[in-house]
Amino acid sequence: MNNIKITPVILSGGSGTRLWPISRSLYPKQLLPLVTEQTMIQDTVSRVKNPDHFNAPLFIANEEHRFIIAEQLRKIGFDDTKIILEPEGRNTAPAAALAALYIQKTDPNGLMLIMPSDHVIAHEEAFTIALNIAKAAATEHKLLTTFGIIPDKPETGYGYIKCGDNLKSVLGCSMVDKFVEKPDLATAQDYLESGGYYWNSGIFLFPVSVYLDILAANEPDILLACKKSIENAENDMTFVRPERESFLKCPSNSIDYAVMEKTKQAAVVPVDMGWNDVGSWNALWDISPKDEYGNVISGDVITHESKNCLIKSEGTALATVGLENLIVVATKDAVLVCDKNKTQDVKAIVDQLKKSGRTEHISHSVVYRPWGSYQTSDKGDRFQVKRLVVNPGQILSLQMHHHRAEHWVVVKGTAEVTIDDTVSTLCENESCYIPIGAKHRLHNPGKIPLYIIEVQSGSYLGEDDIVRFEDTYGRA
Repeated sequence: MNNIKITPVILSGGSGTRLWPISRSLYPKQLLPLVTEQTMIQDTVSRVKNPDHFNAPLFIANEEHRFIIAEQLRKIGFDDTKIILEPEGRNTAPAAALAALYIQKTDPNGLMLIMPSDHVIAHEEAFTIALNIAKAAATEHKLLTTFGIIPDKPETGYGYIKCGDNLKSVLGCSMVDKFVEKPDLATAQDYLESGGYYWNSGIFLFPVSVYLDILAANEPDILLACKKSIENAENDMTFVRPERESFLKCPSNSIDYAVMEKTKQAAVVPVDMGWNDVGSWNALWDISPKDEYGNVISGDVITHESKNCLIKSEGTALATVGLENLIVVATKDAVLVCDKNKTQDVKAIVDQLKKSGRTEHISHSVVYRPWGSYQTSDKGDRFQVKRLVVNPGQILSLQMHHHRAEHWVVVKGTAEVTIDDTVSTLCENESCYIPIGAKHRLHNPGKIPLYIIEVQSGSYLGEDDIVRFEDTYGRA
């Protein structure tokens, strides 16, 4: 058994709406350093990097995040990790099916460890012990194992797992009696007092073949759509693109509903591993270091007589006086003030932003691109000013605009600029002009980041006024 390696499958499709305004759909919480100096997805993959026990991890993500994820993985030494790009989100059961079908090609008898990319596990030694127990149950008994978190309070925000009979040949593992939905407070208190109930972590260890067999028996439409989609997948650098038309026929369902609640082969390993899904600001406050007044402070913050608050600023100085049990978060384009007991309702604000056609839920003031990033610093009638940062060796698409002209000023670094048929080099404090309709391209040939101030002028300045002719990153 010890010779069998596990393939980690890391799910990165969520948008973390309850952590707005830090988490946005184009840059959600798993891509942010909320708990350690690493981002949450970097922390997740770092837990499963031992080559003696794990195969190379496999990621399930979406198109918008693909280059950000690839770059974050590259920074911690995972240069060639495969990333399966879901054509559209269909919940966790299809995501796991895509991964299982992909793994099955080279390791038909393999094990896959399904992990969300945005969970905290503080006690990694306890996680490793539980993983070895789950591995024994999965290999010796062909069981679908999940990890049940030993509760320390009557939590109403999680689903629960009730343990059944102990698995005698594998100490520390039990068969699942039943899964139960998120309870009310009184029911959660009963679960805590009676014992045998555990929080559903959403982390699973499955034999690949067993998962696919049980999915075929209970949700054949999911398996058929995923099978056709992965059979016709295209490989693009480190990315795997399942065929879109077949995948869109796939029903949406979770692993719990599609498989775990419908099989007699579900087992649970109870574990206390300092787990937290960081699903709200209150959850982040719970696990973060606090000052002598119970405050979690981040950024340029000044407090006076404030207690048990989370106060975070990403830019300007933020001062609080006489606050208690509040969440105060200020980004460069939004401010959230929230009762700490109401943090689950932050999602309602995101829903309002969507309905009103606003964009603060989509992206930050800094927008990340495969080549680097840009930030809008000023905007008015017929003009817009941006700061571009182009990473070393990166190149923007060859493009043109129908409605705007641009001026580029090099602030730092060296730029190779293409305007129609002319290619020139600009150094610091030099500039160029790109007329409306001119084909143009920007390249950083140097070894340091290139900083450009871009001044746009014209009748329409939207990001959709881009016609691409060539693109290194395969964008339309």
